[in-house]
Amino acid sequence: MLIARLMYGTAFATVLVLAQGYSEAAAPKDIVTTAVESGSFKTLAAALNAAGLVETLQSKGPFTVFAPSDEAFAKLPDGTVATLLKPENKSRLIAILTYHVVPGKVMASDVVKLSAAATVNGQRVAIKLDGGTVKVDQARVTATDIACSNGTIHVIDQVLIPSADNIPTTAEKAGSFKTLLAAAKAAGLVSVLSGDKPLTIFAPTDEAFAKLPAGTVESLLQSENKEKLIAILKFHVVPGRVFSDEVLRSKELKTVQGGMLTPMMKDGAATINGAGLVATDIDSSNGVIHVIDSVMMPTPAAAKGAQLAPATAEHIAQVCPQKSQTISYRVARAHRR
Repeated sequence: MLIARLMYGTAFATVLVLAQGYSEAAAPKDIVTTAVESGSFKTLAAALNAAGLVETLQSKGPFTVFAPSDEAFAKLPDGTVATLLKPENKSRLIAILTYHVVPGKVMASDVVKLSAAATVNGQRVAIKLDGGTVKVDQARVTATDIACSNGTIHVIDQVLIPSADNIPTTAEKAGSFKTLLAAAKAAGLVSVLSGDKPLTIFAPTDEAFAKLPAGTVESLLQSENKEKLIAILKFHVVPGRVFSDEVLRSKELKTVQGGMLTPMMKDGAATINGAGLVATDIDSSNGVIHVIDSVMMPTPAAAKGAQLAPATAEHIAQVCPQKSQTISYRVARAHRR
């Protein structure tokens, strides 16, 4: 039994390496072979085989695998593993397994310095040091730095489950985006937001839409204003998964609409085109959601890269001339999740 110590500042986490059959003296083998020969990952090996991922994890890599033990799989509800191993559930099984794999070789000393890590699945796992124990999402790390020829294995005591809901379903379950979803439906964009191509959406809450002048939303939902509604909604969407740290590192982000978004930090508050970022990095199966407190309005200049604030009276007048009353917006501080 090998005891590894993880350092995080002045804190230490003691981790037991329990992988049976693993020998430091032996030349490292690939991730799959190492897992199989340890004798502690029979279920994981069967799942990798059913998902067709064996060859991938035997390739050059490198990869870091947070490997659930057989005991971890046994904690799942009865019948879950058997169901996932069925051919008709292969895509879901692949999504779960790739959520346990991080590109590159990330050793324990590096893991404890992270707050999150992007997985091969596309979604991110949360990482934290909790009372001397390293956790990946809700799973405890029980063994670290098992050397492999194409990466490393860290053992965890629970199976990690990524989101299976796409962006519209995630928004619907949140319960705070009824107006946004109604607008997406009226604009015919629900299928786009449900597609396979990853997207990042800066999602205005119902309260954000409620800030608009009275009658604005109703006007935009009318069929004659469909193109304007599409432009507004696309102005809130960026191609690919762009997590909050990447957002704040970016000078500009080009939207699906063609306009540019400008992230800023001021007095500890994070904004995007003046709209407050109030929640970030909400994972979905096909992208990520950042919650904002104001609706952002594009103008013709937006497609040329002009920097815009949230919707103003002037912008509203352009979209719905009959609703040109003055409206003011507060700039909210970003709340930590």
